[in-house]
Amino acid sequence: MSSDLLYEKRDHIAYLTLNRPERLNAISMPMLAALGQRMAEADDDTDVRVIVVTGAGRGFCSGLDLKDAAAGKGIGGEGALSQGGGAAHLSTREIPTVTMQRIDKPVICSINGAAAGYGLDLALGCDIRLMSDNAKLLPGFAKRGVVPESGGTWFLPRLVGWARACEIGFLAEDILPDRALELGLVNKVVPHAQLEAETNAWAEKIASNAPLAIKAIKRLYRHGLTEDFESHSHHVLLQVAMLFRSKDFQEGMMSFLQKRDPNFTGE
Repeated sequence: MSSDLLYEKRDHIAYLTLNRPERLNAISMPMLAALGQRMAEADDDTDVRVIVVTGAGRGFCSGLDLKDAAAGKGIGGEGALSQGGGAAHLSTREIPTVTMQRIDKPVICSINGAAAGYGLDLALGCDIRLMSDNAKLLPGFAKRGVVPESGGTWFLPRLVGWARACEIGFLAEDILPDRALELGLVNKVVPHAQLEAETNAWAEKIASNAPLAIKAIKRLYRHGLTEDFESHSHHVLLQVAMLFRSKDFQEGMMSFLQKRDPNFTGE
């Protein structure tokens, strides 16, 4: 697996760290492939309950590697959209923003620094975003003559509404932490020195809840975006019937009656 991506698992949490700090974690082809693969593996791992994505060094992700592209290699380089070139050979399972829309494990983005271009799309694709007060979001696609290529045009109208999405996309201005929080682009802004601890606290709290229920909630949220209310309610009832038969449901009821913390096993 690529050294451009670090993978660590502890206490039911998988940590994925973009690891090209000298390039502000600009996305390389090996990093792109490894990130999608590792996300899919974490989703398949029954011991993992939460996935955390962050960046090494002072940036989260500066986007696609423009130096590589200018040199005619890597993502965005010559032949990048042709057979056998650039990202064309990657399966959809290996494209992180696609993978994140398919997997059922919660994904927390710990935005430790600037998130630009692809890095912004990657952050928006996560389920929860925690942001350092030193970080910023850079939706400068229109200033580069391109569009958000990895989900931003899908995520933004759903996250902030049509008018705000147009404001962000058309003005292409940097978004500082307070504004990101006001727009609803991030869940919380914390002092930079506290970001790692805050991220761990959120991840550990999610991991302590019933994993089958968490997975079902995320799946139902996703389907609810494209279903009418009646159809969605039918799917919810089917999911509830399945959860009623789980050991986790029994543990949840017993721990409540016994006034103790539950110990969920994901069964």
